[in-house]
Amino acid sequence: MDIRALIQEDFSGVVSVVQNGDVVFQNAFGYADLPNKIPNEMDTKFPTASAGKAFVAVGIMKLIENGKVALDSLLGELVNFDLNNIDPNITVRQLLNHTSGIPDYFDESVMDEYEELWADYPNYKIRTSDDLIPLFINKPMMYKPGEKFQYNNTGFVVLGLIIEAITGKPFDKYLEEEVFQPLGMTNTGYYELDRLPAKCANAYIYDESRGDYRTNIFSVDVKGTGAGGAFTTIPDLENFWKGLFYFQILSEKTVKEMMSPQVAEKCYGYGFWLDKKEDGYIVHFEGCDPGVSFYSAYDGEKELMITLISNFGANIWKMYDKINALF
Repeated sequence: MDIRALIQEDFSGVVSVVQNGDVVFQNAFGYADLPNKIPNEMDTKFPTASAGKAFVAVGIMKLIENGKVALDSLLGELVNFDLNNIDPNITVRQLLNHTSGIPDYFDESVMDEYEELWADYPNYKIRTSDDLIPLFINKPMMYKPGEKFQYNNTGFVVLGLIIEAITGKPFDKYLEEEVFQPLGMTNTGYYELDRLPAKCANAYIYDESRGDYRTNIFSVDVKGTGAGGAFTTIPDLENFWKGLFYFQILSEKTVKEMMSPQVAEKCYGYGFWLDKKEDGYIVHFEGCDPGVSFYSAYDGEKELMITLISNFGANIWKMYDKINALF
């Protein structure tokens, strides 16, 4: 089984394949800091884009288990800002499964590049979930709540705001205390791009006009929100999967609900995608930003975890398919 042969020659990032608790393949490639030739390592902290939605979903489900909120709780009863034209009867469930119809500040069906957002609104202003409210609050509803599935970034920003309204803490502080620390995810967090801690990888975008690479510091939120932007490591992701499927912070019933299809037309649960196979589903979460690619999947039947992260925006989806086909 030559997994190394399936990795693109110019790949920068990390690849991890673990089965039955044993490492099948783990390796780091390329550079965390390109100009200074500082290599990526297995404990490098990588940005993960929308993958953070899975963390937020787990945080919400923990609040539900603790009786602080319910899946059918209404948005208008939970947040403390003026909703304008947003339907106050949107439920937490609809936010979790992308059926809310809430106006999306980054509608991926009509916008190609995330960095287009910052042409008129400086990205350095985005340091809290509240800071994104001006980008969607004056837009109309996209459709009636529950009408259909449409992937929606605003929905998870609002879930982060709901966490803050209920707990009185920044959503990332709540996740640190209630999800990351209990699962031993000691190198996972939401960091400001101009204040990155040690061992973080920069994300790079190829500039065709100049024939070189630039960092994505002007292309994404300066700090992640409920929609994504967490940094994490391969060891922390292994702890995350184990913590979920060994029911360390959520009950078996809750985990099964999260990992079951919640919308008829899409294989999506709460914060996780579900890839249909003959005997069930492979569960995965993923993310893509300028310079960032992330994909992490767990096949419970095979006890197989495959994670690929690139800080050069590589096509990790193609590599994942090739690696998964070996099993």
